[in-house]
Amino acid sequence: MDEVVGQSGTPPLDDLICCPTCDALYKVRQPEFGERAVCARCHTKLIVPRSKAGLRIIALAVTVVILVVSASVFPFLRVEAGGATNATSILDAAFAFTDGPLLFLSLLLAALILFIPLCRVLLVIYVLVPVVMNRPPARHAKRAFLMSERLRAWSMAEIFAIGCAVALVKITDLANVAFGPAFWLFALLVLVVVLQDNFMCRWSVWKSLETR
Repeated sequence: MDEVVGQSGTPPLDDLICCPTCDALYKVRQPEFGERAVCARCHTKLIVPRSKAGLRIIALAVTVVILVVSASVFPFLRVEAGGATNATSILDAAFAFTDGPLLFLSLLLAALILFIPLCRVLLVIYVLVPVVMNRPPARHAKRAFLMSERLRAWSMAEIFAIGCAVALVKITDLANVAFGPAFWLFALLVLVVVLQDNFMCRWSVWKSLETR
């Protein structure tokens, strides 16, 4: 792709692509399968077409839905101290403080670690299933995909996992901590979300929605 820097007669917007990292502007050229379009300034991947990527993304999205639902129900941690044992799930921890202004904080925590990741993948499934099946895009598919992209910055599953790791290091000297099924499901959830984002070529999705 050729970078557009101060050129007269700028091409139409549909023929341009902007690097999300350094804002460099390029003329779009569709790469062949096996090729990729990379920003010449910061080396950010701009277009990475993959064969059957849509099916893989949908499969990963369905996996995320199953993991989120399971991780929110099963026990996350079991803590034993002084002869007393307590097991709690992620939802129990999120809604542990429901009095006064802390209720808002509990709702925000649950949204960032569970509901927003779940909403993102449901939107992706809604957008990609018709595209993969070679059918016209679903109603308001562009808005749905735009919303899923905007929610990406608010999906805090990875931050929650790091926070749990730090907290566990601090309390291991005070109590016996055992990981519940939800802990491992949540760790797998983080990996699947990362894989899904790596498989996603957003330019290809937008192009599919526009050409159909």
